[in-house]
Amino acid sequence: MNRRKFTKASILGTIASALPLSAFTSLPSISTLELLGKGNPEFTEDPDYKLRPEAAVAFKKMKEAASLDGVQLKVISSYRSYAHQNRIWERKYKRFRKSGLSPTQSIKKIIEYSTIPGTSRHHWGSDLDLIDGNPRVTGDVLVPSKFLGDGPFCDMKVWMDTNASRFDFHLVYTDAPARKGFKYEPWHYSYAPLSIPYLKKYQKLDIKSILEEGNLKGSEYFETEFIVRYLKENLLDINPYLLT
Repeated sequence: MNRRKFTKASILGTIASALPLSAFTSLPSISTLELLGKGNPEFTEDPDYKLRPEAAVAFKKMKEAASLDGVQLKVISSYRSYAHQNRIWERKYKRFRKSGLSPTQSIKKIIEYSTIPGTSRHHWGSDLDLIDGNPRVTGDVLVPSKFLGDGPFCDMKVWMDTNASRFDFHLVYTDAPARKGFKYEPWHYSYAPLSIPYLKKYQKLDIKSILEEGNLKGSEYFETEFIVRYLKENLLDINPYLLT
């Protein structure tokens, strides 16, 4: 792997270090419906992604800094509505059931990487799935091995490890050995000035009741023990910085 010295970004990072938690004096409010992916949030529209304006400003600065070092940050996923997340859920649930897995086995398989609709951080407009747009890659791009060793996105990973926090973007699902819940996602970054207060508000919701009332594929198998564990491990066992 070519571990380049990202000197230009370091200089830019000093100038743009960019957007600390206090950078925006008044954070926009977020409704309960928006927390669940069912509202109508305000976005900065871009052909390649949907982000709330504050996150979009920070991402643009980070993307420009990365470009100076030869890394082309490409968004694979940004805002996802409840309906969008539900389509992902239903597609995977049907596929795993068809493969012979039981309903509970299918659910456990889905939540290795995908969230239950209504619980996704992508509902908030603060989170992104990123790759490097420079390498030519075939097949599924969101695979951890492609960000490690000599993988095609290794340089991007090194750059992000060094610089992402300067722009207040932080990896959500880390490779900490003791972490539980969703598996390691070296592509998923969150804009902390928004997602931290959003998560605090989200934690005040009665998610257990919301999930029990949802008419989702397999939701009849959401036992209380499963929901409690899912909330504790999948939603809250994340990068500790994003819990501050």
